[in-house]
Amino acid sequence: MSEAIIAKKAQQVSEVAEQFKNATSVVVVDYLGITVEQATNLRTELRNAGVQFAVVKNSILSRAAKEAGLEGMDDIFKGPSAVAFSNDDVVAPAKILADFAKKVEALEIKAGVIEGKVSSKEEIEALAKLPNREGLLSMLLSVLQAPVRNTALAFKAVADQKDGAAA
Repeated sequence: MSEAIIAKKAQQVSEVAEQFKNATSVVVVDYLGITVEQATNLRTELRNAGVQFAVVKNSILSRAAKEAGLEGMDDIFKGPSAVAFSNDDVVAPAKILADFAKKVEALEIKAGVIEGKVSSKEEIEALAKLPNREGLLSMLLSVLQAPVRNTALAFKAVADQKDGAAA
């Protein structure tokens, strides 16, 4: 192999390793058997959610994972592999790919990485069932507002009771 090709592959490994390090979540899928139209729709949906999706050679993925400090991923990188990287929303790639896999049986989730930890197919599918970031924030806000709301209702009930007693 020429030095230029080796240098190019080393550069690819470094870039993918950096993506592994920076991503809040990564999902690896087997895409064999999906049509060009399905792949285009999937890429568009992922891009709209801020998720980067790429087909990468297994040898590069394997070396990049090791360089990023992710052990035990060699078994994942067998057969055709595509990778979805999300730097913002942990749930987005898992949710989009799991929903897509329900509609298109050819797409199969292999495994992934959640916040720097190698995760199994089952863990990725469990993550996909969680609400997205906005949904989680909404739930948190609701929980935080509950004590204030309950206190306000208690004060109103006391005030109404005093008004009823005064009448």
